[in-house]
Amino acid sequence: MKLSARDAARYFAKPDPSKAGLLIYGSDAMRVALRRQEVVAALLGPNGEEEMRLTRMTGADLRKDPAALGDATRAQGFFPGARVVLIDDAGDGLAPVFQAALEDWRDGDAQIIATAGQLAARSALRKLFEGDPKVYAVGIYDDPPSREEIEATLASAGLTDIAPAAKQDIEALARTLDPGDFRQTIERIALYKLGDTSPLSSEEIALLAPATGEAAIDDILNIVAEARHAEIGPVMQRLKAQGVLPVTLCIGAQRHFRTLHTAACDPGGPSAGIARVRPPVFGPRRDRMQRQAQNWGTARLEQALQILFDTDLGLRSTQRAPQMAAMERTLIRLAMLGGR
Repeated sequence: MKLSARDAARYFAKPDPSKAGLLIYGSDAMRVALRRQEVVAALLGPNGEEEMRLTRMTGADLRKDPAALGDATRAQGFFPGARVVLIDDAGDGLAPVFQAALEDWRDGDAQIIATAGQLAARSALRKLFEGDPKVYAVGIYDDPPSREEIEATLASAGLTDIAPAAKQDIEALARTLDPGDFRQTIERIALYKLGDTSPLSSEEIALLAPATGEAAIDDILNIVAEARHAEIGPVMQRLKAQGVLPVTLCIGAQRHFRTLHTAACDPGGPSAGIARVRPPVFGPRRDRMQRQAQNWGTARLEQALQILFDTDLGLRSTQRAPQMAAMERTLIRLAMLGGR
């Protein structure tokens, strides 16, 4: 049977032990692997592999020995409990092998969990699992996780007390990060909050989320966006000593002011706009950029972007002017523009 995306999320968390198995397929190997890991853990519990209740195979193994699948599903283990036969990298050429194993499957046999890459609608393997009432098939696509999936990930990590603003930040992270990176980030946050009874805050997420830029470059961009032109010189000297290139500064400034412009142009105002920008910004940095967008306004931000565009062209041209000095001059102009 075919599982819908909504039903699949519930099934992965609580699979039916009376079924013969499940086919998980999709083009993103990481997403497929995470779902496979989740459903196997739900079926076997934390000690399934130690108790030898999990048998691993690959598609190549079955091509060499087609009878191995049926033998593994019927084999009796030394420990009581559910058993799983896991077959990675299955393909359409193995459809007859799976069909024979499913026809012979009886209650008490090991569940068959198969994974595959992207399968077309006419795929023989997909048709087999979708057409047999004893098994399920689910496709894993590159869509962002649903709120239900995010909440399930949080619950499995033990994160239940979360401030409303922090929930929005976590949803933004889920839409931005790869599934594996998102899960690792949630595990890192859960470890950080271990023993802490206070609600998870946006500031803590900002502290633990993967970095999206260089902190030193962020410093100079905030100085410019907040019209603190007197502080530009010393920070530029530090950046130059660190080996930061003028082109890198220009690209960072364009990204920063483009984000401010997007927020300022949002019909819901800068507050709604900054919440929708990608990659997302968190905690105090989000509030800071929201204030910057409000103070600049759309018209001056468009002027700033034009100045940065002209500077970028100059830096990439054959002009002989000192590039770091030209970039510093541009940042001073922007700070003066923001202070009007």
